[in-house]
This record gives sequence, C-alpha cells and structure tokens, in this order.
Amino acid sequence: MAEAIEGGASATKGPVVVTGASGFVGSWLVMKLLHAGYTVRATVRDPANVEKTKPLLDLPGATERLSLWKADLAVEGSFDDAIRGCTGVFHVATPMDFESKDPENEVIKPTVEGMISIMQACKEAGTVRRIVFTSSAGTVNVEERRKPVYDEDSWTDVDFCRRVKMTGWMYFVSKTLAEKAAMAYAAEHGVDLITVIPTLVVGPFLSAGMPPSLVTAMALVTGNEAHYSILKQVQFIHLDDLCDAHLFLFEHPAAAGRYVCSAADATIHGLAAMLRERYPEYNIPRRFPGIDDDLQLVRFSSKKLLDHGFTFRYTTMENMYDAAIRTCREKGLIPLATAGGEGGSASAGAPGPGGTDAAISA
Repeated sequence: MAEAIEGGASATKGPVVVTGASGFVGSWLVMKLLHAGYTVRATVRDPANVEKTKPLLDLPGATERLSLWKADLAVEGSFDDAIRGCTGVFHVATPMDFESKDPENEVIKPTVEGMISIMQACKEAGTVRRIVFTSSAGTVNVEERRKPVYDEDSWTDVDFCRRVKMTGWMYFVSKTLAEKAAMAYAAEHGVDLITVIPTLVVGPFLSAGMPPSLVTAMALVTGNEAHYSILKQVQFIHLDDLCDAHLFLFEHPAAAGRYVCSAADATIHGLAAMLRERYPEYNIPRRFPGIDDDLQLVRFSSKKLLDHGFTFRYTTMENMYDAAIRTCREKGLIPLATAGGEGGSASAGAPGPGGTDAAISA
C-alpha cells in the first residue's frame, strides 16, 4: 500500500524504486537519483518515522519527484505496489541485526525470501527493465584461507561462516544466499539483474544514526574491538562513488552480472597509522594482539566496472574518513576526542580461523 506522499510533476526518467531508502546507502542513492532527474519511489518500513524520513523529504527535488511507500522484507508482497509501473529497482534494503538471538529466522530468511519476492514483483510488473541489487564483499571473500586478490568469480564459503560464527556471520550468509537466489531467478525468468559488490562503505551520510558500515569503519576510533577482525585486511569504497556506480550500471546498456566496487585497500595497521597521524586527538591502538604485524594486503579488483568507463573520484582512505568523521561529529555520534590521545594497545578479539574482514554495506 502506498503512503500518499506523492510528488507533483512527473519527470522524464523513472519512476524507479529504492528499497531501504532511509538507510546509509539508500538515502544517498535517493539523493543522487533525484539530482539526475529521476522520479523515485522510496520504500521504508515506517513512513511515519519522521527521524528516518525527514532527511529524504528534505532533499532537493523531493517535493516534485519523491514518494514514500511502506514495505518490509519480512512481509511477503509488500513491495508489489511500489514496483508496479516502475522502470527500475535498486534493492538496497537488508536486515543488519548482528545481535539477533535467532539469525536464521530474523536475518537470513527475510533477506533471501524478500529478495525473491522483489524479483517476482519485478517480473510480474512487466515494466522493470533492470534490477540493481546492492550485494556485499561479504558474499565474496569470507573463507578459511584468504587469497591476495578477489573478483566477481569469487564466492564466500557459507558453511565456513555458519561453522565459525564470526562477527557478522549472519549478514555474510544472508547476502550470499540472497544474491545466488536472485541470480538463479533472473536466469530462469529472463530478468535483467545487476549486482554491485561494495567493500567497506565510508563517507558522509544523511541518516541520523550511526550506519552499520561506519560502526565497523570507526571501530578504531570508538574502541569497538569486536569489529577489529573485520578491519584486519580491509578494502574501502566512498559512499558517493558507490551510488554513482549504481546509477552508472543501471544506465549502461552493456552491463551484466556482478560488479566489484572497491577503490582502496589497507591492513588494520595501515589504517591505524593513518588515523593516528590525521586524528591525534583519538586514542587509536598501536598494537593488536592476535593479529599478525606483517599482514599482506588483500585486494578487490574493480577492473570489470572500470573497463566499462567508470572512474572513482575518491581513492584514498584519507578522503573517505575525513568526510565520515566530520559527519559523525556533526551528528554527535563520536566524541571530538578520546582520553589519552596517541593510543596504546587493544585486544583484537577472537575472529576465528580465516578472520572476518568482509565489508558491511547498508
């Protein structure tokens, strides 16, 4: 059922649907689509939640070309009305509860079933020319023995995730199974599906709360040791580049299949050194017991995306983190400084075999 917050004039592009539109990636993507002249149907779980919806309704172009629609991955068929009559769907929404007591039913099941429900709605609508699914590096590189380079041919070991149960395991499993199910459905029913595989998403943001991606990215600043293992051998993409890539791939006639979207890589030691130098007011750890001192970089190759002619505007950790830290400070989500400055040591937590350095991106 649509929430009646429809814009007035119709645009020449769209309408397109963005699921999970109030989240970190979703809200920025809505902004970029409006700027590009699209009419956007933004799905949210609760259109009455002003804290979540106000950043969307305040965007330039929102009055004329944005409407809010109530939809939930856990409710079968709830995206049907929003998708009906649309030319494209950007499926960003995903459950992100790392503390779930029942991850199989609260995270994994709704992610996979919601994905298939959206694919079915797109097929039945008959107007959707392309679906762009926001996947995750967590579908690519979570395995016992890490390789030096990953690309679109790589897949996460779901059995390994379920066995080790590292930080975020249910997210990695849910995104992997959802992407595979979507690809199988698309192949069987002739649906045009693109999947975008971002690494750890960093940058400014519109939402009021701390995005899950930045909970991980800011772990060395906040002392969130449970996420240190994810940063061990990590790759980054700026939020703005990620959303530009979504739009680029939606519009590119030759685009097909999976696309890695990653612009920089680092080890936790390199990240810590950068943050200590750039932000001496924070108590950034110098040592990480349980994590080797001589880690090698693990790289994600964006060659397939770049070969289409796409270019990244942000390619250093510095310009990604500067924007993220500035926004976090402005919203009061991190302190202006932490006690002790210059930092000591910290426990690396217990990542289990193979670690958990896969990106979180919603």
